[in-house]
Amino acid sequence: MSRCAFDIQPIGRFEGSNTSIRRPKEIACFSYDDQHQFRLDDSSLRYYYPPHLPVDLNQGFETFQKLDDTGDDHLDALLETIIAHEKETGKKCEVDIITWRGMMTKILTAPFENMNGFEMNATFFQGTIFIEENNAYKNMQKQMQRNQRMPPGMPPQDVMAYWGYKFETLSVLQQPWDPTPRTEIEDRENEIVNNHSQYCSVVRTGMGNVKMILGGEVDAVWDCKPERKEDAIHWVELKTSAEIRNDRDMLKFERKLLKFWAQSFLLGVPKIIVGFRTPQGILTSLEEIETATIPNQVKKGRNTWDGNVCINFAAKFLEWLKGVIHEEGTWRIRKHEKSSKIEVFKVEDSGNGDILSQSFIAWRSHA
Repeated sequence: MSRCAFDIQPIGRFEGSNTSIRRPKEIACFSYDDQHQFRLDDSSLRYYYPPHLPVDLNQGFETFQKLDDTGDDHLDALLETIIAHEKETGKKCEVDIITWRGMMTKILTAPFENMNGFEMNATFFQGTIFIEENNAYKNMQKQMQRNQRMPPGMPPQDVMAYWGYKFETLSVLQQPWDPTPRTEIEDRENEIVNNHSQYCSVVRTGMGNVKMILGGEVDAVWDCKPERKEDAIHWVELKTSAEIRNDRDMLKFERKLLKFWAQSFLLGVPKIIVGFRTPQGILTSLEEIETATIPNQVKKGRNTWDGNVCINFAAKFLEWLKGVIHEEGTWRIRKHEKSSKIEVFKVEDSGNGDILSQSFIAWRSHA
């Protein structure tokens, strides 16, 4: 089957700030509850309230209720939410691309993430390209990560992953601060960490000539979600990172900021709270960072990446992708590790490889 490839290098051709951006706007939302059951509501919305420091992020690791995400959920939850939105508005969501925020993060950061690879599946239906992660590839990568030997003195990968979920549990409330009992605020250290529950925002956005709908998890809201849909939502993204003790640590943190910025930029999250921790997982300090200021901060620092290059690259790549995936079948979008090309090729001539749910196809066929 014929293969097409998009060159990432030389990235100099993507410099400048000439791509128009459509500010992400939430059009719908959904939740997963504590059993990871889909709910078409905002019941898993959480409210930010800073934790008491210092605190041990290792606490409760033995009772962690970890989500098994090895199964393939495709785009089902996102598509169910779009069906409900179309029924409510009486209008079809006419966009070029529908996908998870995670897929767009990989594309947006590709010019500066040379070491990492990715694999996605895509299909074309009623004028829209639908993109999901290739589940087999995701599981293989996670297994390789688990098998990685950590340097002496470093905790295992699963413990370090737990620190992020523990930080979230320590930093959020189930309702706004005012009606929350003091005991509940102070007892967050002892709460069992459960990552089944998620609030997911569904936004309409765009870059250049490409219109998109993205779905992605949001950690918390700074204050409250406004009643008027046109008002901006003060979302907060929660991240942990190693304490910065020297130039090498600063360089590592700047590289980390690329993913932090991309994830928040794509969903319109204005603020990132970074919890800095010791190598042993003791949370020692917090820093509030405005998403919009990160690219300039990096430019003034080690200049390890450029936000404009990312945006211009993503817009050009997606425009090119529209010209490649424009008929039925299943496609693979692949970037090998250390490669400077993104390959796109057909894997099935017909059908949609389960990327689209039967309920979505039925709804769109009769809508």
